[in-house]
Amino acid sequence: MDTEEFELPRSRRANERLHALIPGGAHTYAKGDDQYPENLAPVISHGHGAHVWDVDGNRYVEYGSGLRSVSLGHAHPRVIEAVRRELDRGSNFVRPSILEAEAAECFLATVPTAEMVKFAKNGSDATTAAVRLARAATGRTRVALCADHPFFSVDDWFIGTTPMSAGIPATDLTLTFPYGDLPATEALLTEYEGEIACLILEPATHTEPPPGYLAGLRELADRHGCVLVFDEMITGFRWSEAGAQGLYGVVPDLSTFGKALGNGFAVSALAGRRELMERGGLRHSDDRVFLLSTTHGAETHSLAAAMAVQTTYTEEGVTARLHALGERLAAGVREAATAMGVGDHLVVRGRASNLVFATLDENGQPSQEYRTLFLRRLLAGGVLAPSFVVSSALDDTDIDHTVDVVAQACAVYRKALDAGDPTPWLAGRPVKPVFRRQA
Repeated sequence: MDTEEFELPRSRRANERLHALIPGGAHTYAKGDDQYPENLAPVISHGHGAHVWDVDGNRYVEYGSGLRSVSLGHAHPRVIEAVRRELDRGSNFVRPSILEAEAAECFLATVPTAEMVKFAKNGSDATTAAVRLARAATGRTRVALCADHPFFSVDDWFIGTTPMSAGIPATDLTLTFPYGDLPATEALLTEYEGEIACLILEPATHTEPPPGYLAGLRELADRHGCVLVFDEMITGFRWSEAGAQGLYGVVPDLSTFGKALGNGFAVSALAGRRELMERGGLRHSDDRVFLLSTTHGAETHSLAAAMAVQTTYTEEGVTARLHALGERLAAGVREAATAMGVGDHLVVRGRASNLVFATLDENGQPSQEYRTLFLRRLLAGGVLAPSFVVSSALDDTDIDHTVDVVAQACAVYRKALDAGDPTPWLAGRPVKPVFRRQA
């Protein structure tokens, strides 16, 4: 067994400080130190481009930056320039800024399948607003969400369906349907005929939608009188500049965007058909919908960041670059894994712009223990990769380095498979899933 140890003493002390002051030691559960090997959860000092540095002074090639939000790389010059320009002009006022109109025009030009847009700060507010709007428009109370997609909102209508439902009153208003299965969804809509306000799903994740699936959902929603909502937090910009709806040519009634929209700055969006969106406005005769009303939802610097991101994507062909980088990375990782005899155990999945990996045990089953082993070796090699989601700031040198480190990690993976037990290579408890009942 390789006895060389990689240690992060300053990060370890910083994590103790974080846990003493912040529940969970982080502001997003997916960033928690339980998601990393024991005592090997880097605490970040700063980042630039495709690299980050921890408080111990180590530099890493970073993947999944900002939980997929920093798709252009850290401190992107066009984004930072736009933000700095607005900071000198004030960031929040008692009335709307003209920048709100400019940002809305920019968004709707980039995502032309939408007719109106309202900005917020996080994805949960946008998706919950979509659900509220659907309920108001249809007069129905039940929500049907895709069971195969991991996260929609911090709000009760979704979190109540997860193992972390403590503190949430029991409800039967949220139903689920499987991705890619139109007959099952139609059966659900028929069973609860006239009761389901909306179908909400990510249009694609690590698997492409089956042929005709999204169009079939569109037809089902129309036939059963419910609202079709696409959660484009991840697919937005990564699938195409106009999101998955632009790529696949299926127009939802409502859609939500975030993550890549601000390249790390806090901005999200609810967009959709004018007839629905106006229910949250002032120019209609129906009951008013408290759609989105956030003090900081239209801070000028975040809207400026979003505009700069959209301009950069369209002018520089960022989505195409993300796909090219991802394809190069996926090919290299698969080749390295195969060469080391673990091609059936380290599996790269997903669209090239949104790659994830699975770590499988001797029996081909998902394994947190083998994930821990793999992450330890990546960290020791200067690769921070809870996923293989690329940013456009990566270059060929970064990809080549990553593949070299993956090859070294796969050599250890093979040793553990041959031993039939990865425990000697873990040096502590295995990483844990985010959604679990007990801490």
